[in-house]
Amino acid sequence: MDALELFRDQIRLWTLKQLYHLGFGHYGGSLSIVEALAVLYGKIMKITPDNFHDEKRDRFILSKGHGGPALYAALALKGFIPFGMLFTLNQNGTKLPSHPDRNLTPGVEMTTGSLGQGISVAVGVALSHKLSDIPAYTYTIVGDGELNEGQCWEAIQFAAHHQLHRLVVLVDDNKKQLDGWTKDIVNPRDFVEKFRSFGFWSRRVDGSSLAEIEEAIEEGKKQTEMPVAIILDTKKGQGVPYLEAKEDNHHIRPTEEDKRAIEAAIQELERKCAGGVAQ
Repeated sequence: MDALELFRDQIRLWTLKQLYHLGFGHYGGSLSIVEALAVLYGKIMKITPDNFHDEKRDRFILSKGHGGPALYAALALKGFIPFGMLFTLNQNGTKLPSHPDRNLTPGVEMTTGSLGQGISVAVGVALSHKLSDIPAYTYTIVGDGELNEGQCWEAIQFAAHHQLHRLVVLVDDNKKQLDGWTKDIVNPRDFVEKFRSFGFWSRRVDGSSLAEIEEAIEEGKKQTEMPVAIILDTKKGQGVPYLEAKEDNHHIRPTEEDKRAIEAAIQELERKCAGGVAQ
């Protein structure tokens, strides 16, 4: 196992541990972004606890805020927060609410959860960097269901018009949202073609492949005029077959059967991560 694979497994492990300890939560959409977070925090972004207040740093905004537990796991592994804090997820007085809050959690750039607002702020940040001649990149993860929001497409149109080529949008296309299958609620059609029609450089990749995600981001960063959209072909509950197969896996309050499966997944990840050093 190389360092990036280990980092991915550690993010998934600590995401599961948080949610299992809490007793309920957004398992599906947290697990589906683990690979993307591993690549961003493990290889791509220039963000550390030491440079977090440097105006020239890269920015990351989790627009689909319900994936917060996975982000918190990545932040703990990168040294922004202590691991013990993870077990306060969504409890009274916590610094880790279910959706990220920039006023509470070190390493969080933007308070999100109201869908559509995160990508809008990311576009504003990218525009600010361009106007200030700061060569930093702005990365944001949005959900496929989140793209039902018209506000997202206003931001996407604006980004293309202003040629914000240092904006990278990753779409977690996990095919489901709170009320069911995304295609049954508002069929998105082809995200790649849709983003291209708005003026983005766009590509679809296997959202469980670290190599494909990294290669697509690096290729996208070669653009000098167009913003970038990478469509991640993912599954809710990704990396845990039992949760992938569970029909209602957006927000889970585990049954006894669910608990046994989650415990088994945690044990398997602990075995794989034993002796490993975080990124």
